Amino acid sequence: MIPFIALFRREIARFLKVIVQTIVTPFVSSFLYLLIFGVSLGATMPTHQGVKYLSFLIPGLMMMGLMNNAFQNSSSSIVSSKFSGDLEDLRVAPISNQEIIWAMSLGALVRGSIVALITYIVGSIFCWYQQGEILTIAHPLYAVFFVIVAGLIFALLGISVAFWATTFDQLSAFSAFILLPLTYLGGVFLSIDHLHPFWQMLSKMNPLLYLINGLRYGVIGVSDVGMEVAVPVSVLGFIVFYGLANFSLKRGSFQRW
Repeated sequence: MIPFIALFRREIARFLKVIVQTIVTPFVSSFLYLLIFGVSLGATMPTHQGVKYLSFLIPGLMMMGLMNNAFQNSSSSIVSSKFSGDLEDLRVAPISNQEIIWAMSLGALVRGSIVALITYIVGSIFCWYQQGEILTIAHPLYAVFFVIVAGLIFALLGISVAFWATTFDQLSAFSAFILLPLTYLGGVFLSIDHLHPFWQMLSKMNPLLYLINGLRYGVIGVSDVGMEVAVPVSVLGFIVFYGLANFSLKRGSFQRW
C-alpha cells in the first residue's frame, strides 16, 4: 500500500510542478471556447430541448478537458519516465502492476477532474452573466459517475499507448489523428440531432458520444442518447481499457529511449 501511495503522490506532484501547462493552459482554452462559441456565437445557435447553447456547450467542454488531460497525464508520465530511465525502476520496486495502474490512473483522474471543475465554474459565471442564472447540476450522481469513468478510461488509454510508444511523435500522432477527431465528432459542440441521418449513424458508433452525453445529462438533464445505453457502454469501455492497460504493462516496453 505504501508504494501505491508514494506513486500516486508522485503523479499529483508531477503535474502540480508544471501547473501553468497542466491546469492554467486548459483553463485558458476553455475560457476562449466559452467566450467565442458560447457567448459570441451562442445567440445565433439553435436551442436543444429548450436548453440554450451556452448551457449545452459547457458539459461538452468539461468532458473534452477531462478526457484530454487524463490521457496526457498518464501517457506523458510514462513517456517522460522512459526518456529519463526512471520507468525501469518500477520493475524492481516492491509494487504490483495493479498498484501502478491505479496510482497512475487516479493521478490522471485528479488532474482531469480539476480541469472539468474549473470549466464548470467558468461556464457558470458566463451563464450568470448572459442568462442571469448559475448552471446547476441536474443529476449529480450521473455527473460524478461519468466524470470518474471517463477520467479512468482515458487514463488507462494513456497508459496503454505510452507503454507501446517508442517516440514522442507516436504519442502526439495518436492524440492528433485519433483522439481529437473522435472528441470533436462526439457531440461536444453540437447535438447529433442536427446531423444528416447517415452521420448520426456514424456518430452513434463513436464511444465518446456516450461519455459526453452522459455528463451532459448529469449536468443539464438532456442527452442525445438514453442513460440505459450510455451507462453500460461506459462501464464496458472501462473494462476493455483496464484489460488493455494490464496487457500493456506485461508486454510493453519499460526500456529507456
